[in-house]
Parts: sequence; structure tokens; C-alpha cells
Amino acid sequence: MKAAAPSAGGFPLGRALSCTPRPACLQRAGSLELGGGCRAPVQVRVLVINTGGTIGMVEEEQGLAPEANKLVKALKKMPMLHDEVYAKENKHCDCPKFPDNTLVLPLSEQNKRIVYTILELSPLLDSSNMTTDDWAKIARNIEKYYEQYDGFVILHGTDTMAYTASALSFMCENLGKTIILTGSQVPIYELRNDGRANLLGALLIAGQFVIPEVCLYFYHKLYRGNRVTKVDAGSFNAFSSPNLPPLANAEVDITVNWETVWRANTTKKFKVHTNMNRNVGLLRIFPGINAATVKAFLQPPMEGIVLETYGTGNAPNNREDLLDELKKATERKVVILNCTQCLRGSVAAVYATGQTLTSLGVIPGGDMTPEAALAKLSYTLSKSHLSWEEKKEMLSENLRGEMTVVPTGAKISLTDSKFIQAIAKSLNVSCKEELEAIRDALIPSLACAAAKIGDTDALKAIGEMGGNLSCEDYDGRTPLHIASSEGNLQLVEYLLKYGTTVYAKDMFGATPLKYAVKFRHIEVIQLLRETGAHLSSQELENIGTELCSLAANGDVEGLYAWYLAGANLEQTGYDGRTPLQIAEATGHVELLDFLNQLKIKQVMVILKVLVC
Repeated sequence: MKAAAPSAGGFPLGRALSCTPRPACLQRAGSLELGGGCRAPVQVRVLVINTGGTIGMVEEEQGLAPEANKLVKALKKMPMLHDEVYAKENKHCDCPKFPDNTLVLPLSEQNKRIVYTILELSPLLDSSNMTTDDWAKIARNIEKYYEQYDGFVILHGTDTMAYTASALSFMCENLGKTIILTGSQVPIYELRNDGRANLLGALLIAGQFVIPEVCLYFYHKLYRGNRVTKVDAGSFNAFSSPNLPPLANAEVDITVNWETVWRANTTKKFKVHTNMNRNVGLLRIFPGINAATVKAFLQPPMEGIVLETYGTGNAPNNREDLLDELKKATERKVVILNCTQCLRGSVAAVYATGQTLTSLGVIPGGDMTPEAALAKLSYTLSKSHLSWEEKKEMLSENLRGEMTVVPTGAKISLTDSKFIQAIAKSLNVSCKEELEAIRDALIPSLACAAAKIGDTDALKAIGEMGGNLSCEDYDGRTPLHIASSEGNLQLVEYLLKYGTTVYAKDMFGATPLKYAVKFRHIEVIQLLRETGAHLSSQELENIGTELCSLAANGDVEGLYAWYLAGANLEQTGYDGRTPLQIAEATGHVELLDFLNQLKIKQVMVILKVLVC
């Protein structure tokens, strides 16, 4: 389904739109050349937010403490974390806002050049001093720089890293980019430490893969942030995800378990929610716990607690005094979320002692960690527009992959696919691992081919079979790249609702939005932008010359496409002139009308903001 060019929201496109030559959609996905055949390394930008923690600490009289303005200087001396030769030869690697804090990794195996800027928060903190205000500070920085960077790494102390990761997973709504928390058990300045490997691994994953989650990377494993807990104070292998396998493993190769990756499945833009409710707490049940202690803990201003119970969510049912305090609390609309004290397992009303709590209005917390349950409670109770019942219902839902939910629909097995079975038979394979290898090898080509011909049913079948619809073909293009270049609005909408990322870059550094602009698919551009898509810094290089070229040809539709994609039409070309000046010199009347009306519209928007 091709998107017809609209009237540009009142802009006088008229005859110019119908006369402007449009680039033809190319027949072969592999022939979509944006880079003229030049396969230079794709540049990726990652923002590293340094909050403190052991990774950047130095020895002082009272013990280890974070030191400001030291980390960048040390990293620049580490060849594995900074390619000094490349940085000197390429001035464009220096980020204007942080010229002294920008470093670049050596070229990766995926032919990507990861440029990272370190933003050091002040003051640097031992994570034991981290508060809700600091979580909000981190979240606001991510929001501020969201469109300028492809991924984010947060350096953090290990003691409360799981709490921060859980909190950020809820605070970051409609997330479409990779956020990774990491740190170390030993300062990075020490001869033998885990900081270098942890930072490098986090940078490589954040720069090379679009995993739209708040994650935690430690000791060669990438975990979902709201599934981890610190399990060892003296080991490099300090974290564990008891109820969910790692999202990725960094061994000889970095292997991503795409079936496990959580996706927002929304076409809404990214935003952060920082107004967390602070009137929440953790209460651990123990044999002989005093009812007066429970009563005191549940008094105002407490609005919600995570009750850590035994086994599968059990508490004593022969303690009327204790049960009475819990009942009174729920009647006062204090929300109580039941989580197990066990490292593994889930809350389930199997025993009478567990069913008693449920009858009192206590909400089962499934297999959530206490850190995730506390963050979810704080996040949910801060939604002031929701009723008490709606908040309780929200706590039972799987919002960010923080709990295991039994799927309602049957998933298609690999053995159900006649196509996969036919290939497996010809190759004489039968085990699950070999079948998965066949699936993973074929799906990128099949999914992109289905996107090319607009076969939504085929893509649905691939997704139901466990296929990753953000998979890349041999040129690094995803099905969304192909659907955007074809202008198939219905298919683009399906892929976005499925959770396909709008930020994937092909081997030429182009995003789906860039292809929609190239082929003038206006409605696709608008939908991608509504979802949060934006042009990358690499795509905006030399954009002034491109815009002036379109202006010289009187190409109103081309300029309108770039405008919708977020490009600044006042940028200058190689000769210092803007598209408006080019239009005036060439005498393209329709183009002049368009640019002048656009300028008036921008002035009106500015005035409206000033008045408000």
C-alpha cells in the first residue's frame, strides 16, 4: 500500500508535487544504495553517564571513594577503550558539547566505530548514597540526550545497581534504545580489575545492538535490569538473574537471545516518568515477628509495601494479630505486594498459608525480585490519575518484563513448520539446537522478502515461530527498512506494534526513517516520527548540501519529506547558502511559497511558546 503525498498540512505543494521527479523504489533490497557503494565503518554514538561507584574510585584515608575528573584521563591511556590514532585523524569524533570527554573504540568486528562521550554527574556517588532523586537525575539526562545518541551506558556502584536498574526500567516509558548499567568490583585503575572488561562489553553491546531495555552488564553477561540481584560481595560474578536467562552472553562472540528481549509493542514516543512515589517500603516476614512492628511499619504516610514471605508466598495463618494488621492496612488502601524470600521461584497460592494473604487483599508478585517489586510499586502508586483498583490491577500486569507470565496463545513450534522441516530433513538434522540454527539463518532473508512484497501474514508466522522481526539481512537491513522504503504503511504499522526498532542502522548507517525520506513516503515518515524515530548524526552529515540540491531542482516534496523527518531546512550547503536563498536565486515560485510559509509557521510556534 503506497502512501499518497498529502497536502502538506496547508503548504502549497500543488503542481510542484505532481511534477517533481520521484526516486523509483528499487526492486531488490540489496540494491538500495544510500552510500554509493562505499562501505565505510558505521559511526555509532554512545553516552556514558558516570554516577560514581567502585569502577572510578581511588584509595583515600577513609577507604575507597570516587574522584572527579579522573576517569576520562585514565581511559584515554587504555588502547582497548580508546583509539588515539583514529581520534587524532578524525576531528569529527569530537562531540561539540563534550570535546574533552569524547573517546572512540577500535573498529569492531561488525565494522562499527563506537564513539562515546562521558557525562560525569556531580557529585559522584558511592551507590549506597543513591536516592530516588538520583534516579530521576539519570532518567532526565537520558531524556535530554535521547536523540543525540544511539545507546546509553551508566557507570554505577554495585551495591544498589539492581535497585537503580529496576527503577529506570519503569521510569523509561516506551523505550526504543539500549540502556546498560555496569560497574566493577575493583577500581579500573588497579592492575587487576573487572572494570575494563565490563565497560568494554557494555559499550560494544550498546553500540552494536538495539536491545530496547534497561539492562545490566556484568562478568560477560547482559541481564534484564529488573530481573537481577546482587548475590556475591567478593566475586567478579556478582550478579544473578534467578528467574530469567541472560539476554546476551559475551564469549568468543556476543550472542543475543532475541526471543527473550522485551519490546514495548507501541507506537508512542519515548518519555521518562520521574515522579516516583516514595512512601513505599520492604518488610521481611520472619518467625515470631511482632505485630506491633508490622503495625508501625504500615502507618501513614506508608502507601504500599513489598511483603517478603516464605517459599511460594506463605506467611503464618495462625497469627490473628498479624493478619489483622495486614487486613486493616488493605482496608486503608495500603497496597501490599507479596514476593518470595527465595532467590528462585514464584508466589503461588498453593498452601493455605498463602491463600490467607490473598483473601486479605494482598497482591501476588509472581517471580519479581524485591528490587523490581519495590520499583514497580513506587512507579504504579505515582500514577495519580489511576484509581486504587486500577493500581492494583497494574501491579499484576507484566509492564517491563519484570515477571513471568504464562502466554495466552499457543506458540508455533519449529516442528510445526513444514518449510523448516523440509530443509531439516534434507540436511539430516532433528535436534532443537540445529532447528533453531536453521531458523535463525533463514529468517532474515525470509522476513525481508515478506516485507518487500507486503506479506503481513508471513511476518506474523515468522514472529509466532520465535523469529526476530528486527533481524538484519546481509546488508544490515531489517524488515522495517524494507517496508519503509516500499511505503507500505500498513506493514510499517504492524512491525512497530510488534516492537520492531526504529533505530536500527544498516551497513551504510541508514535508518528506516532515512529510506522513507529517500522515497518520499510521507505517511510512513509521519508514523515513524510519531513512534520516536529521528535522523542520526551520521545521516545529518552534509545534509545542507543535500537540501540545497533539492532546492535547486525545485523539489518541494523532497524538502517536505526532510522537514517532516526533523531536518533543519535553514542549514547551509557547501557554498554557504540556505535552501531559501537557492530558491530565490533560481526563481522556483512554489518552493519559495513553501519555505516562506514554513518560516512563518516556525515563528508562530516560537511566539506561542513565549506567550505560554
